[in-house]
Amino acid sequence: MNAPGDAATLAVPRPATASHTLSRGLLRILTCGSVDDGKSTLIGRLLYDSQMIMEDTLATITKDSRKHGTVGEDVDLALLVDGLEAEREQGITIDVAYRFFTTPKRSFIVADCPGHEQYTRNMATGASNSETAIILVDSRKGLLTQTRRHSTICSLLGIRHVVLAVNKFDLVNFDQAVFERIVGEYATFAASLGFRTMVPIPLSARFGDNVTARSGNTPWYRGPCLLEHLESLVVEEETAAAPFRFPVQWVNRPNLDFRGFSGNVASGSIARGDAVVVAASGVGTTVARILGPNGDQDYATAGDAVTICLADEVDVARGDVLAPAAQRPAVADQFAAHILWMDDEPMLPGRQYLMRLGNSWTSASVTLIKHRVDVTTGEHAAATKLGMNEIGFCNLAASRPVALDPYEENRLTGAFILVDRYTNRTAGCGMIAFPLRRATNVHTERFLVDRSARAAALGQKPLVLWFTGLSGSGKSTVAKIVEQELVRLGRHTYALDGDNLRHGLNKDLGFTDADRVENIRRVGEVARLMVDAGLIVLCSFISPFRAERAMVREMLGPGEFFEIFVDTPIEECIRRDPKGLYARALAGQIANFTGVSSPYEPPEAAELVLSGGGATPEDLSRRVLDYLDRLQAG
Repeated sequence: MNAPGDAATLAVPRPATASHTLSRGLLRILTCGSVDDGKSTLIGRLLYDSQMIMEDTLATITKDSRKHGTVGEDVDLALLVDGLEAEREQGITIDVAYRFFTTPKRSFIVADCPGHEQYTRNMATGASNSETAIILVDSRKGLLTQTRRHSTICSLLGIRHVVLAVNKFDLVNFDQAVFERIVGEYATFAASLGFRTMVPIPLSARFGDNVTARSGNTPWYRGPCLLEHLESLVVEEETAAAPFRFPVQWVNRPNLDFRGFSGNVASGSIARGDAVVVAASGVGTTVARILGPNGDQDYATAGDAVTICLADEVDVARGDVLAPAAQRPAVADQFAAHILWMDDEPMLPGRQYLMRLGNSWTSASVTLIKHRVDVTTGEHAAATKLGMNEIGFCNLAASRPVALDPYEENRLTGAFILVDRYTNRTAGCGMIAFPLRRATNVHTERFLVDRSARAAALGQKPLVLWFTGLSGSGKSTVAKIVEQELVRLGRHTYALDGDNLRHGLNKDLGFTDADRVENIRRVGEVARLMVDAGLIVLCSFISPFRAERAMVREMLGPGEFFEIFVDTPIEECIRRDPKGLYARALAGQIANFTGVSSPYEPPEAAELVLSGGGATPEDLSRRVLDYLDRLQAG
């Protein structure tokens, strides 16, 4: 960026934009479908027939074909995009491979996506950046589950133009009846997916039939070859016509005299002098300067990387969105969205994840799974969780309001990812449908007596002691002794126990993972209210998942949550078996029993660890009371 100087604030004319800008320039293509449908071979054929392969590269794959090839003595064109050694050894695509090629009529970027179900997340990544999809089908196998799954994902991720490439047609003797049957089945399946165009083409990627030239082997086929169709396809450049959105990626402050906001224009356009608002706060100002790679410029459009300087000193931070005052995005902390789940661990309502929306990070959880989408039939089914590669329509709640657009209106400000808080894995991706409007008459009521006043009246520091451990570890016994001693000392306390709450507040919950998450969420809300009342709260719960214990910690203020891990070996817990539950669980009479058929995730950094197998409950209680004395004194 150029050095800052005096900024002009005159409005500058910009190029006119129609409601739809039609383009035959660069086309971003996704290839997808089930494994071994021939995606890599098709791309290799396009590159080969377009003369986009260097002689040394061709010589290399000719040699590699003898080692890794799957087409006998012929050159295996799939090796052009299967670049990983593991891909070549297995003859499959694992990662997304991008290839560029050009013809006299158009330029293309092709994403070769893996067909294996376990790599669906990679396919979704490729789809999010594509404008059209080539969905391959092996003519011998017809439509498969992965064909339907990839088509559904393409639809959810905003792809509106697809090619149904019925591949390996040489292996069915170019039979027209096979082609018509597959096309008919796919048309019926895809009728509800919202594709604007669906062009079926019979082809053989290996031998080039109907790829870059029409084949004499299909005289009955009257449509275009694949390349002919791609060269003529018109796609709508929706980002240019959409309202201006500028997610701030970086606050650029090199010195006291310059303050700019850097990022990419997500949609629309902006010019010097235009009025904008910070979407979340609604504070308005005007654009004083726009700096691009070559310095000051008059305007910026979708896709441009720029730094915007504002005329007024308004509060703008990373993750904020600049927008026109008359066309602001919605700002909400609850919204409905389609979610594609990508993690081995299932998605559970109530569990806290990190959500990235644009350049903004916040905590979020799924509050309700409205339905799961059956990718084979398109039907909706009830669900309490989402497994790997499943798609659901859900309600979500974020920890703070965020600026958002429906995904169908803006693919950049309407998409988000969910990240596992402990593994940092991308657990899911989402496409926002609409914000959920809260009742406008619901506000937080402020009372004349606050938490600090209640704590002072009771003469103690309110907090939560959270006892966690396996069933039979002794956590409830220790908590009872601690509570008894605190009452004797004149402390104001209350004990929350799992069994007791399941007789009332949580009587509607079972013991599935989803129910366990909701159980702890409710307990956390009750504990937070009791801390607000000034009490020392003793919570005794198995609470098997780290994510939910962390959720309760975040509900409370700093220094108000202390995790106590009663670390008793499971062998000792089974020996004790005070309720006879382990015996029944080991006999298969109790499902989802922690430590037997459901996991327990021990704390990684508990404030206090008690060895429950080698000390008496009285000794363990004394350790807790000594620790609590230090907390109260501090």
